[in-house]
Amino acid sequence: MDKIKIKFPDSSEREFDKGITPFEIAKSISNRLADDALVAKIDGVVRELSTNINQDASLQIFTFDDAQGKETYWHSTSHLMAHAIQSIYPEAKFGVGPAIDAGFYYDIDINSVLSEEDLSKIEKKMMEISSQKNPFKRTELPKTEAVKFFEKKGDNYKLEILSELDSNEVISIYDEGDFTDLCTGPHLPDAGKIKFVKLLTVSGSYWRGDEKNKRMQRIYGISFPKKKMLEDYLLFLEEAKKRDHRKLGKQLDLFSIHEEAGAGLIYWHPKGARVRNTIETFWRSEHFKNGYDLLYSPHMGKSWLWETSGHLVTYKENMYSPMKIDDQDYFVKPMNCPFHIMIYKTKLRSYRDLPLRWAELGTVYRYEKSGVLHGLLRVRGFTQDDAHIFCTHEQIEDEIIEVVRFSISLLSSFGFNDLKFYVATKPEKAVGEDKDWEKATESLKHAMERENLSYEMDEGGGAFYGPKIDIKIKDALNREWQLSTIQFDFNLPERFKMNYIGEDGKEHQPFMVHRALLGSIERFMGILIEHYGGAFPTWLAPVQVAIIPVSQNYFEYGKKVADELKSKNIIVEFDERNEKIGYKIRDWETQKVPYMLIVGEKEKESGTVSVRQHKLGDKGSLSLQDFINTISEEINNRTNHN
Repeated sequence: MDKIKIKFPDSSEREFDKGITPFEIAKSISNRLADDALVAKIDGVVRELSTNINQDASLQIFTFDDAQGKETYWHSTSHLMAHAIQSIYPEAKFGVGPAIDAGFYYDIDINSVLSEEDLSKIEKKMMEISSQKNPFKRTELPKTEAVKFFEKKGDNYKLEILSELDSNEVISIYDEGDFTDLCTGPHLPDAGKIKFVKLLTVSGSYWRGDEKNKRMQRIYGISFPKKKMLEDYLLFLEEAKKRDHRKLGKQLDLFSIHEEAGAGLIYWHPKGARVRNTIETFWRSEHFKNGYDLLYSPHMGKSWLWETSGHLVTYKENMYSPMKIDDQDYFVKPMNCPFHIMIYKTKLRSYRDLPLRWAELGTVYRYEKSGVLHGLLRVRGFTQDDAHIFCTHEQIEDEIIEVVRFSISLLSSFGFNDLKFYVATKPEKAVGEDKDWEKATESLKHAMERENLSYEMDEGGGAFYGPKIDIKIKDALNREWQLSTIQFDFNLPERFKMNYIGEDGKEHQPFMVHRALLGSIERFMGILIEHYGGAFPTWLAPVQVAIIPVSQNYFEYGKKVADELKSKNIIVEFDERNEKIGYKIRDWETQKVPYMLIVGEKEKESGTVSVRQHKLGDKGSLSLQDFINTISEEINNRTNHN
């Protein structure tokens, strides 16, 4: 039999018989790998384990420990859930059922409104079907045959998807038992691989996320190959609920959202505004230290600005409708970059002026569908932690390194030290010359290597206007969040005819870099609330010290203590409520204030304070000056805790 060569991720090679499958290769390596294998990547394409390999190829086998393995596992579970739903509700029609960051969902159209009790019934049916170990069988067929199949099934949602595909495109469907679904795959070898399932919630959704379309029901779920994994995940969900920034935002009186006044718009309360002011003040001071100048730009601009930038072509669905002013169309800004370019173009620039590092906490407005709005994390108006760097080609690598260093420093100040780096390359739809993309991408990679930072490649994940570096942080619950991004732009310098006079006396086009370190203040605040569970470190806390007199007899001394702390720029609240001291202590503990100072006769006579620390309780007595020294050091050093 003919032989083929298979190359593995560690660059080793082995010969196998032509036509061998990834599963058979996994079994030749170890029975354990064969048991755990879920899906494979053959020459860069993710395929089923049953795929025959007929030529020399590279091969990577994924288990549940790998991101691709999880995605396949969860996507297959969404199909299993749809099978169970069809068994219970024969009239069901199905929208889409993808894997998501944690688990899966499926949008369904049925005649009844589902309850928690119904979810349990569907779960039970899923396990019953799983025990049958039906294989996922892929079939490729012409579009015309696929249309006939789903017409017979009466599934208009799948027919709509098919209508948007080219007539000569090969369509794939998957059979699992007596359930058939339209899908590009890949899938698990069989449904028996799906061991432990929990359907989490059911909510309303619209077909394709458009409020004008049919309202459907979306079921979210999670699945794992081991029971302990599911149990740990459910414990994680309980902890995440406790840390939900929407719940804590209300409990701690930080912010509110008023649907009746405008969805996706944030109202900052005094305490939330204090935290935000601390973040922004620190942000500005760090930018000045790192060689940036600050800008302020308008909230709207004439339509030609957005036509020139290309936003009206590539981004219009995320922009709000224009308003007429003096017979001209104006748009509220979705981004700050065109305004910074206008400032750049106010005079002729020389290579001696570069680099220019311009930063702005600029409020922008983007249309988000109501179904995706989520507290502070997904809003329609937000303040972007924005900056643009204009530099020569020779300066670009050093500038990238400085931004990476700045990002790491700033994020660590907020307690985020577990970072992952990604270099994202040219997507299918892109502007600019290939040579510029290659040079820019190599500059990003070389900058990372010069800093000895490991990174992953995100092939095709760049913006349409240039490659980028993305930085993700891990929070206290080990969740990843995308924060910092550093993006090349070949598009805007060309569109706006930007230039500078080089050392040779000729005009050159500058390199432009977009960068955000925190992302947006709103989203960053939501992440911080959940990371700290609302218990902000002292330097960020909206109230740093609560002073609690034992009785009214000690108001005068308590207020003297408060005044002394305030004179040192420590944020204090004096509690003069007519309540028992135990109640006050419990209340301030609920408010997660870092320190409580109890003052009574002993403290008044000795000039001391009795200190209680959040979660840690009684810390004993200190002289007022010693306490001031301790808390001032904590604030000045920006000491963090989780």
